[in-house]
Amino acid sequence: MIGKGTGAASFDEFGNSKYQNRRTMSSSDRAMMNAFKEITNMADRINLPRNIVDRTNNLFKQVYEQKSLKGRSNDAIASACLYIACRQEGVPRTFKEICAVSRISKKEIGRCFKLILKALETSVDLITTGDFMSRFCSNLGLPKQVQMAATHIARKAVELDLVPGRSPISVAAAAIYMASQASAEKRTQKEIGDIAGVADVTIRQSYRLIYPRAPDLFPADFKFDTPVDKLPQL
Repeated sequence: MIGKGTGAASFDEFGNSKYQNRRTMSSSDRAMMNAFKEITNMADRINLPRNIVDRTNNLFKQVYEQKSLKGRSNDAIASACLYIACRQEGVPRTFKEICAVSRISKKEIGRCFKLILKALETSVDLITTGDFMSRFCSNLGLPKQVQMAATHIARKAVELDLVPGRSPISVAAAAIYMASQASAEKRTQKEIGDIAGVADVTIRQSYRLIYPRAPDLFPADFKFDTPVDKLPQL
């Protein structure tokens, strides 16, 4: 008589358990089940859809079967898989946003992220400033005009090669700071940094790179509350 399967084969490709009775599960099945539960909880807390959960479960299952990240906690691997799934599905989240819903440090998620990409020989699309702009501006309560200006500023800064080597998140944050400071809806570096998950000093560094070209960065139809020559010089 053939008994119930154990190990990774007891789950389908999306990480759904084929067996419901936990007593018949092996310890590795239980570990995977716990990780899938953690992934669902994290995704729920930042309102991510089911397709992200499915992709994350699938990534986790592949890593778990390969045993290529021995010594790393399952929670850290699950968090990194969620970060990768978001990137691959075109709805990237920052390390800080994933960190906020997991029990793992940003540094450890970053380490696991690199190891998983290598282990699975997979890749993620490069993130751009536009990937974060609408969410950051919305979370800051900024009007559409400021969001559009910030998007324009960030895009022009990249096109003019003003921010070589700066992360898209820090460039987006600096562009939001510039656009908001020119509008009636001003936001501080700290307020923006808290939402974007970057330090004030990081925003300042990117802002200083784009500030000298500020007149060239705003959309032609932007309505200034504070003129360009009166923007903070930092």
